[in-house]
Amino acid sequence: MIEFSWGHILVIAVVALIVIGPKELPTVLRTAGQWMGKIRRMASEFQSQFQEAMREAEMADLKQQFDDISTAAKEIPRFDPIGTVRKEIETAIAENPSPKVEAASSAVDTPPPPPPVIASPAAGSQATPADRPVQGPEEERGDAHDKAEGRLS
Repeated sequence: MIEFSWGHILVIAVVALIVIGPKELPTVLRTAGQWMGKIRRMASEFQSQFQEAMREAEMADLKQQFDDISTAAKEIPRFDPIGTVRKEIETAIAENPSPKVEAASSAVDTPPPPPPVIASPAAGSQATPADRPVQGPEEERGDAHDKAEGRLS
C-alpha cells in the first residue's frame, strides 16, 4: 500500500496549488472527493456481493449437511442390529450349510466315548497293588485265614 507522510502530502498540495491555481482548486478537490466516494462505494458493493455469494455457498453446504443428517435421523428407527445379524446368519446358513456345523451339532448330541483302558505293565504275572480290587476288612481276614489253611496259592 502506498504510504504518505505529512511531508509528502504538503508537497502534493503545493504542486496542486501551483498547477491548478487558487480559483479552481476547491472545485477540483470536490470532484476528486466525489470520485473517491464513488470508487469506495463500488468497492464496498463488490465486497458485499462477494461476501453474499460466499454466505450463499456456505448456506448451500450447511443445507446439504442438514439434509444428510435429517435423512440419517429418519433411518434410525429402522436400525435393528440384532435383527440384521440374525438375518445375515440365517441367509449364510441357508446358502452354505457347512459340514463342520453339522458335525459340531451331532457331536453335542452324542455322549463322549469311555476313557481308554490302560494295560498293566508286564513286570510279572502277579498283579500290582494298584491292579487289585479293593477289599473290605472281612474279605482280607478271609484271605489271610485261607492262606493259613493253605487254600490259596
